[in-house]
Amino acid sequence: MAVAAESPVAYPARSLEPPLGALAAAFAAVFVAGLAISTIRAGGSPFPSPFADAGDALDYFRDHRSAVRTGAVLQYASAIPLTLFVAAITPRLRRQAEGFGPALATVGGALAAVFLFSSGTISWVLTVPEVTADPATVRALHTLAFLVGGPANVLSTGLLIAGIAISALPRKALSPLLVRIGLAIACVGLLTTVSLTFTAAAFLLPIARFTGMIWLIIAGFRLARA
Repeated sequence: MAVAAESPVAYPARSLEPPLGALAAAFAAVFVAGLAISTIRAGGSPFPSPFADAGDALDYFRDHRSAVRTGAVLQYASAIPLTLFVAAITPRLRRQAEGFGPALATVGGALAAVFLFSSGTISWVLTVPEVTADPATVRALHTLAFLVGGPANVLSTGLLIAGIAISALPRKALSPLLVRIGLAIACVGLLTTVSLTFTAAAFLLPIARFTGMIWLIIAGFRLARA
């Protein structure tokens, strides 16, 4: 007598997706923790700017290796929940819209995570004693860590935000105000490219970075309920 095969249990696709808001919050929390803890371990001295005196930066990396390494590890680690966020939000966006928006969010988010991984790795290399023995190498790596973790990461995060905002328009998954705010943050992120030519424009970097983090958290929880 033939036994009927049991049909597989079908689980809703959404039940298998991690919470977007929690992932965005984890990304922001780990990144900010890296800045705060490294500053505390350095005795209150903030991470040096590549636009400042090269000698001061060299002294910082020589005198505060443990602080720099802590910040580098946490910056690297913050890219993990960001990667998971991008992977989780991509199918949701594709269910809401087609074409440009979801693709922009996926590419922008992937680049943002890669740049964050790269910046953390380069900053970690700056803690190696043999590296800090060469001022020219320190200057080059310090500048590179800033470029990939600063303008490149902030710009690509802006593309991620713009892609999410555009994708939310067809089904009104986000409020019009939140969409407009997201697009404005994305524009500021794009403007940070100006800091590569005019160093005075570097003040746009923290504005776009931290407002972008807050926007991703809010949008993540809103999209989860949509």
